[in-house]
Amino acid sequence: MVLYTREGCHLCEDARVVVASVCAAAGTAWREVDVDTDPALVEKYGEYVPVVEVDGVQQGFWRVDAARLARRLA
Repeated sequence: MVLYTREGCHLCEDARVVVASVCAAAGTAWREVDVDTDPALVEKYGEYVPVVEVDGVQQGFWRVDAARLARRLA
């Protein structure tokens, strides 16, 4: 699982908490990527952060739904 974020984003802070909790419960590893470190990611995601991807498939953006994410990881 990958969580795409940017510094200073309050929605990203909220998403980080949800992703960490859901992944811990599922025993799934995750990583966080700051989109502002790569111009291609800035172009791809723009203001649509945070973005969650599972196995390369975007699962959502802005608000992360814990139940939906848990179902996707099951």
